[in-house]
Amino acid sequence: MRVQSHYTSRVHASSGRRGMDLPGRRRKIFPGTGPSGGMRRDVVVLVGAGLSTASGIPDYRSAEGLWTLFDPEEFHIERFLADPDGFWRRRVDLIQRSGILDAEPNEGHRILACAARDGPVAAIVTQNVDGLHHKAETPIGRIIEVHGDSARSRCIACGRMEDTRAVVARYGGGAPRCLRPRCGGLLRPNVVLFGEPVTRLGEAWDALRGATTLVTVGTSLQVWPVAGLVQEALSAGIDVVIVNDAPTPFDGRATRVLRTDVVEGLGRLFPDAARGAAVHAS
Repeated sequence: MRVQSHYTSRVHASSGRRGMDLPGRRRKIFPGTGPSGGMRRDVVVLVGAGLSTASGIPDYRSAEGLWTLFDPEEFHIERFLADPDGFWRRRVDLIQRSGILDAEPNEGHRILACAARDGPVAAIVTQNVDGLHHKAETPIGRIIEVHGDSARSRCIACGRMEDTRAVVARYGGGAPRCLRPRCGGLLRPNVVLFGEPVTRLGEAWDALRGATTLVTVGTSLQVWPVAGLVQEALSAGIDVVIVNDAPTPFDGRATRVLRTDVVEGLGRLFPDAARGAAVHAS
């Protein structure tokens, strides 16, 4: 699949309404069973920051987002390489202010976990780095973290992974180092920094090739190349369902648009999984 860097789209005329189910090109989605009567896993879910904010994690780009407190250039790969001490000083501050390591999955994460375990979801492609899909007990093979995960830090010399919570706990003002004997290499966050290519994007393309429906959840669909998944799905005739509380550039071309809270929207799209999540949580 080819990532397209430019596109044109028509925003649905009713896209300003909240709590509405905008029809788009409505037709039946989630058919449920395959030719043999078994469960069809042909839904891919693309997740953005809107699902994390429901767990109390601030987003980055809104008027009250983290980029109003931090300069994104502080988290560029070149900044890390040029000044690892300064990079980690800001990184630890970001981690502590965001509460990302202490956040817990919300009902939306649990619904998706159930839909991935027992329902039609073949893959969850997440732009978030909070690891909450893992905490919600989503099958690990169905999670594609295209921006990495904050829960781990990686040695740039030997590749050893370490729990970020432990790294922050021992932070003393300088860039943390690998604890492996005879290594001592610099540690870096196990996330995609500015200036680096998006990881695991090829896996997301592969998952999309086998899908009949792409559901986007809590994302503005304005950050590329991940937004290219939606463009390619539309070009391939795959149904696109958008769940977001604000308009996106693709609303007018989607099969269905749920302009609502993301957790509520997921409950409406996956009612069986929502019931399973409620039972699992009780």
